[in-house]
Amino acid sequence: MAEEKIIKVKKGAKKSFFEAKAPMTAAKIHLYAGSMEELEGRIVKLDLTRSLKGKNFELKLKIKKAAEGLEGEPISLELVGSYIRRMMRTGIDYVEDSFVVELKDGKARVKPFMITRNKVSRSVRRELRESAKKFLGEHLKARTIKEGFSEIMTNKIQKELFVKLKKIYPLALCEIRVFELA
Repeated sequence: MAEEKIIKVKKGAKKSFFEAKAPMTAAKIHLYAGSMEELEGRIVKLDLTRSLKGKNFELKLKIKKAAEGLEGEPISLELVGSYIRRMMRTGIDYVEDSFVVELKDGKARVKPFMITRNKVSRSVRRELRESAKKFLGEHLKARTIKEGFSEIMTNKIQKELFVKLKKIYPLALCEIRVFELA
């Protein structure tokens, strides 16, 4: 288990805003604390709904000290549940899975989520799951973690996966529900 730094702050000490950069997004994060050292290791959630044209992604960043100030390093990218509930309809099936994928510089947990146009048999759902796992495993093996996060945010992986899976059965929705460091 990693040791945690305990930073003592005087009671009534003056606090101010510190700016942290999120390199994958254009967002600048303003954090309120007594010192920069206090902010190191803090986890920040960013709502990417406006920047991704209505797709409700939530990005979690861990604040680290960089040469020019504070920088957010991505930990997880998650599709908000309300977005998925809005896509659900009667007379359809959904397919989801969870697995760990090996990337160039680490491992990540991927949870794809697919919605079919109609009710389908269990064997079709199984085939969709297996094909998605195989495709994502091969595709992400040649990428770094930051490249994986950016490709999911720009919808590149989802488009390629959708084209591959619609040959098995036509899908209404094909998304990566969760992508997080493992």
